[in-house]
Amino acid sequence: MHVIYGGTFDPVHHGHLRLAIELRECLGVSEISLVPCHIPPHRGSTSASSAQRLKLLQLAIADEAGLVVDDRELTRQGASFTADTLRQLREELGAQEPLVMVVGTDAFAGFDRWRDWQRIPQLAHVVVVKRPGPELDPEGVPAKLLRDHGVSAADQLHRAPCGYFLELNPPLLDISATGIRERIRSGRSPRYLLPDPVWREIRCLGLYGACPDGNF
Repeated sequence: MHVIYGGTFDPVHHGHLRLAIELRECLGVSEISLVPCHIPPHRGSTSASSAQRLKLLQLAIADEAGLVVDDRELTRQGASFTADTLRQLREELGAQEPLVMVVGTDAFAGFDRWRDWQRIPQLAHVVVVKRPGPELDPEGVPAKLLRDHGVSAADQLHRAPCGYFLELNPPLLDISATGIRERIRSGRSPRYLLPDPVWREIRCLGLYGACPDGNF
């Protein structure tokens, strides 16, 4: 089973990485592919460039064999649409390999506004990670998809190539990339919120307003 976990990773932090480990264990797979997006279609531009975010992500997972980076969205022109990524992966994996995409409840709440959203369940399973915040509208399309096509256990995803929805509630670290960027801009240290090699590279490049010669 192939599992992708996408995001801007602007910057990658321990919340992202710990969730990826939890997903790997919950879903019973040997690795999780982290897919940094090039141009997020549903939010403003990123603070760091695609190449910079990719470098930070590579540094973050250098010592973790169970996490890999898939940079396919960074090599495509234009906005990074999930359906396009899944089509490409399905062509590579073949028709029968289980394919899973991971999304948080906050993003999943607008699933029926994504481009080609009806096609996504025909290409992959969808794992919805519960995040703090409002519950899904019980009358909305996302909640209906969970009710009508939901499964209760991860092993069921291994038995079909696509089409199922699974809601997971793993432990989450209360860390946000927005908070990290704001902390750096205000001259405060983000250490222990993200991996040390990532913080060193942020300072080296002067990203997010970091002072290159600031204290570690």
